[in-house]
Amino acid sequence: MRILRTPDECFDNLPGFPFKPRYAEVEGLRIHYVDEGDPHGPVVLMLHGEPTWSYLYRKMIPVFAGAGCRAVAPDLPGFGRSDKPASRSGYSYRRLVEWMAAWMEELDLAGVTMVCQDWGSLIGLRLAAGAPGRFDRIVVANGALPTGEERLPKAFHIWRLFASCSPVFPIGTIIRAGCRRPLERGVADAYKAPFPARKFKAGARALPGLVPASRDDPAAEANRRAWEVLETWEKPFLTAFADGDPFTRGAEKVFHRRIPGAEGQPHTILRGAGHFIQEDAGKALAEMVLRFMGGRRPGCRFAGNCGGMIRVLNFEPGPRMVRRPGIDRNGKSCRRPDRRIPALRDV
Repeated sequence: MRILRTPDECFDNLPGFPFKPRYAEVEGLRIHYVDEGDPHGPVVLMLHGEPTWSYLYRKMIPVFAGAGCRAVAPDLPGFGRSDKPASRSGYSYRRLVEWMAAWMEELDLAGVTMVCQDWGSLIGLRLAAGAPGRFDRIVVANGALPTGEERLPKAFHIWRLFASCSPVFPIGTIIRAGCRRPLERGVADAYKAPFPARKFKAGARALPGLVPASRDDPAAEANRRAWEVLETWEKPFLTAFADGDPFTRGAEKVFHRRIPGAEGQPHTILRGAGHFIQEDAGKALAEMVLRFMGGRRPGCRFAGNCGGMIRVLNFEPGPRMVRRPGIDRNGKSCRRPDRRIPALRDV
């Protein structure tokens, strides 16, 4: 299998990402990961989806490290600074799980609090089901574990077709489309950094087609077996979803219904955030995870327990955030644009 490696200079001077690169060799692949904070502290493992990389967690890593945790964020094979099989056929759901399981064993991670989103949940939940002893708790943010029996949303089918057939695959534009908060040019460029040419995008192109969409999908049976484990999972399990994600909206209810450890937890809907919830509300999500871990930082604004009811939190905009016309300050549809704020502009 031909392997590509993005040149190191592509990652020079990325905004907000001062972390030292670290690497582990796994089955002939070099996997990159960020490892910050107290090396003996509780492990927070952050798994990204596609077509992002560990840069997605740059707002959350300092929060966890500052609270005395060991903040670990790998790049999946095919993404970030990790090695990239050059052809789409080099990727499979099974291989991705096996590579990341071997990486976890190489680092001997234990006592893990996992935060996973998008493909991070498709892989991460398989990892947890395969080695439950390594995990203390799980936080799923805009994620799922499909078995091919669910009805996938129309937005996903469009995305899958686009990834497979579009003559262009503009990473920065894709990330922008998945956020409710406009991205600065330097941030969009940082998401593009791992893909300096088309040949580096095989993984990003392949993954949408690997999501189980039918019962006879090659990965469907393995996911069903993982669900058998998760349906006995009594360790703490939290969902933190965004109201603005067309791919996973409503999927949190499946976890609440099927996973025993989800009962009585302070599940949250972040209003005003999109698919890439770490980009839109990263610090808020990190503070929520810390409180879930029982190590609330001073000044954390999430207090009290909702007794297992779903909390809806309004993510207040920062100085650079603008809303779409037709959405009021509470994130609800309105007949007229809110005149007190500027309309969304192309940035």
